[in-house]
Order: sequence, then C-alpha cells, then structure tokens
Amino acid sequence: MSKSMYRDEDWQRQNGEVAEVDAWRPPIVRDYGRIIHSASFRRLQGKTQVFPGHESDFFRNRLTHSLEVAQIAEGIADRLNHVYKKELEGQEINSRLCAAAALVHDIGHPPFGHNGERALDRKMKEYGGFEGNAQTLRILSRLEKKETYQEPLDGDERAGMNLCFRTLAAVLKYDSEIEFERPEAKKPKKGYYASEAKIVEKIKLKVLGGKPLPPDVKFKTIECAIMDIADDIAYSVYDLEDSLKAGFLTPASILATDDELLKKVAATVSKQLAGEYDGDISLQKVQATLVRIFGDIFAARESNASRTADDERQDDISNFIYAMRASRDLHMDAGRRMKLSSELVHEFMNGVELEVNEEILPLSKVKLVEKTRITVEILKQYTYLSTIYSNRVKLGEYRGTELVTDIFEALERENGQLLMPDDVRKQVQDAEGDKALKARHICDFVAGMTDRYAIEFWARLRSDAAESMFKPI
Repeated sequence: MSKSMYRDEDWQRQNGEVAEVDAWRPPIVRDYGRIIHSASFRRLQGKTQVFPGHESDFFRNRLTHSLEVAQIAEGIADRLNHVYKKELEGQEINSRLCAAAALVHDIGHPPFGHNGERALDRKMKEYGGFEGNAQTLRILSRLEKKETYQEPLDGDERAGMNLCFRTLAAVLKYDSEIEFERPEAKKPKKGYYASEAKIVEKIKLKVLGGKPLPPDVKFKTIECAIMDIADDIAYSVYDLEDSLKAGFLTPASILATDDELLKKVAATVSKQLAGEYDGDISLQKVQATLVRIFGDIFAARESNASRTADDERQDDISNFIYAMRASRDLHMDAGRRMKLSSELVHEFMNGVELEVNEEILPLSKVKLVEKTRITVEILKQYTYLSTIYSNRVKLGEYRGTELVTDIFEALERENGQLLMPDDVRKQVQDAEGDKALKARHICDFVAGMTDRYAIEFWARLRSDAAESMFKPI
C-alpha cells in the first residue's frame, strides 16, 4: 500500500491529458484555477445558504460559504502539518488541495437548497434519484464544458473540468453507488450515480496505486475529511452569525430557549453522533454549551451577606437590564459578532486531531476532539432547528419546492425540450427513447439553475409578468 501521501498517479487527469503548460504551475494549482473560473462555481453566488440574498447583501450565499470553508480547510491542513510534523515525516498534507475541495463541495446543490434537492429526487426516483454530493462529482467530471475524452467513457465524451484524480478523490465524501431504483418511501443514500461509477473506480485505482481497498477501510482521503470538518465548522458558526444579524436569534433568546427545543436539539445531536461517542447528549448538556458561549452577557456580581432583599431585587433588575443590553449589542454590533465568530472558528480548528494510517497514508483520518465535536454539532443543530425550521424561512422554501417541481414537469412533457437552451435541447433530443437519460439531462439543467434564474424561468412558463422573449433562456 501507499506509504507516501501523494503519488504521480494522483495528478493524472481524467481524459489522459499529460502536458502541463508551465513547469512552475503544479497540477493542483491548475485545478484550483479551473474551479475558480468555472461557470458552476460562479453560479454558487445565486444559491441561498440560509437567508435569501435579496434580503440583505450581508447574508452568506453558497459562494461566500464555500470561500469560508476553503480558508478554514487550508488553515486546518497548515496546522496539522505543523503540529504533526514528526508523525507525517515529511509527507505534508497539500493545503491547496484541501481548499480546492472545499470550493466545490456545494457545487452540486440545486436552487432552493435541500428543498430543491428533495423535489428533484422525487422526479428522478425511478432513474437513480438526485443527491447533492453525487451531483457535485457529476458536474466536475461530466457537465462542466472544459474538456472531452478522445474515446467516450460509458458512451459519454464529456470530461467536465478534467481535474486530477486526487482532486476528484477529495470531494468523494461517500463511497457508495446510489441504487438506480428504490422503494417509494426510501430516502436516497449519499454517494455517486451509476453514470460516474467507472470514474470512481479510476479515482480509487490511482490513489491506491492499483491495489484493492482493504475490506475494513472506507475510501475517504485525508483532504476530503478535512474539507468535511471545515464545512461543519463554517455551518456551526456562520449560520449562527447570519441568524444573529437577521434578528432570528439573540443571545438572550438563545439562553432562554424553551425545554422543548432544547430536547429536539439534544435528540438530533445524539443521533448525529451515534457511533462516534458513548451515551446520548442531554438537554442539560445543550444548555450548558449555550451558556458557555453566550453566558458572559450577564454581569458578574460579588456576593455580600449584608445586602437586603431590596438590594438583591435591585441587582436582579440591573442584571436583567445589563443582559438585555449586552444581548442587543451582540445582535446589532457587527464587530462583536465577528469577534465571537472568529473566536469560535479558532477554537474549533484547534480541536482537530490527526490519526495517521501507516499503511495507506492518503486515507489517514482527522476528527474533532470530543468536546469540540459536541459543541460544533450543538451549534449547528440549534441554528438549524430554531431558524431554518422557522415558519418565515419555510414559507420561502415551500415555494422553491413547488417551483422546481413545476419546471421539471414542464420540461419532461412532450416537446418540453423546446423550452430549453440549444445545447441542452440537443442532449434531450439525442436521448429520445431512453427515458432515464432524458430525465437525467433535464435534472442536470434544472439543478444548475440559480434561485433567481429558476424564478425567472418559472415566470416565463406561468406568470403574466414574465420576462421578455428577447431575453435568452
């Protein structure tokens, strides 16, 4: 097995391209550039993270989220290289590769986030379903119009961005082929589509040096694991910051959370951490974590035995006023919010540990220490359940679900391809007779839409105030 972190085969490309234009420009730097300059990466600016972008320029979108994850991932790699220098023995983790993986980790998200994902999955259930991670690999390895194969792979000549195999490996979070058909009630498992199965085989072949994967080892490269942790850190901190800015949450409201929500958070976190740590997360653990982070909004008072009941009552009122003002300041003051976010990110990055795989160095593991992992998951799930599940956010998401479904159904009808751009129309026409391939082409088109483009496209189908016919599709 490979006892080197990187091998020459890692930097080979999908279509066999070997010529590097500039000797000073390593393959991963070229990949990073291809990602930055791709249309799919740019479209992330038009996809919602938590709050719709038209509500405020402050809120993060999928693009700014990906940039933040990339910076955190690169920082984690740099820190591990420093802290575990002896254990790595000169086989340093490529921090630019970690950043590249982070830039594209959300590139497969459809318009309107998870609701758009569910809508597309329902329409694709008979044809392999829809799953964001699988779509990410498909975009990188098939859909982006950068390179082609000299000889088609599985009848498809498209080679996407034609990235290095190690770069593709760094986004392969789930080593499972998604079943083509599944029962109605069954959710899609996370993985990759059958259409990219041969590409995944080649990825493993290159990273593992042509040797089989041991039966007790999961295929997940160290860069992918770092990207995954960086994503969790960004979610836990920055979705919270956006929620504070929006006024959906304040430190005071967080500390005063009712037991019902705390129980939901505790149960969800326990489920997420099942198999990682022993025991369940209690309501009290969730509450204690929130107090540790936000409890300093309360003034510290020294006890004095000579104080009267009126004095104590006055102190209680003063403390209440102080706490509400401190809570308001953190909600309104961008500097304080940023300071809190910076401190949390720094704390979480310092909680990453490395477990070196002596036999297969590229599959070495990274994880958060127990205390940090629990804190990250509590913050992530608390924000999700208290904000993203709120009725104000859900109303917009519901519209997105219906809208994506409506667009798909219009395009899959007879002659629906006439409503599509010329290049996509040709793909759909060429797939005539193959229902699964036709549906996948339609799905690729809809999944690639930004939120705004999807709304505009739907309006041209349904609204009396649609865009002009002179505006290209």
